[in-house]
Amino acid sequence: MSLPEDLAPTGVLRASINLGNPLLARRDAGTGEVTGVSVDLAGELARELGIPLELVVVDKAAQSVEAVASQAADIGFFAIDPKRGESIAFTAPYVLIEGAYLVRADSPLRDNDEVDRPGHRVVVGQGSAYDLYLSRHLQQAVIVRAENSQRVVDDFLAGGQEVAAGVRQQLQADAERVGGMRLLPGRFMVIEQAMGLPRSRPAQAAAALSEFVERCKASGFVARALERHGIRGASVAP
Repeated sequence: MSLPEDLAPTGVLRASINLGNPLLARRDAGTGEVTGVSVDLAGELARELGIPLELVVVDKAAQSVEAVASQAADIGFFAIDPKRGESIAFTAPYVLIEGAYLVRADSPLRDNDEVDRPGHRVVVGQGSAYDLYLSRHLQQAVIVRAENSQRVVDDFLAGGQEVAAGVRQQLQADAERVGGMRLLPGRFMVIEQAMGLPRSRPAQAAAALSEFVERCKASGFVARALERHGIRGASVAP
């Protein structure tokens, strides 16, 4: 492991935690405590470095990207994306998550390939991995951006759009909450969740973070964290 100053030049590991992906982090409504797989990984890294941990908690992915890119945070937890890679150096993924489409029960859409058609509007969380991916891949459908991932289904219902896109498990939970919805079968993308740090940091810092992620996968730390937080539908990356 490289010296703490490579990864945390202030002597405190500032970890950006994005609440926009509830599979990896969430805030307890009663206590306000933030927990999740990403919090566990940040805590383990701080423990290995022998320095305090400070959580920089944000509500959506774009804010987490900005926190790390601007060096307001030392590390973050992101879906790997080329656009984000301009300012953030990613590790290999530690978790794989499926992206899915949600439609109304009476929608004529039956397959993921039918989504990208003229007249279809797809609601996504602004700045999310789905927003970035679909912005590159959808040629005919129009993207409608909700404020964050938690708002997607409610905005979809209020706005009368044809499709909502996001984390399969979150969409499934929202579908059960509101009723009259169904997921299209399969997935339209696999999201590779990785850790990242500012690209401006020394190469040895990026190498140390990558080694940390590989150790956490190999030791079973990531698998145990997924189990501890009751996460289903996400798998440890190879």
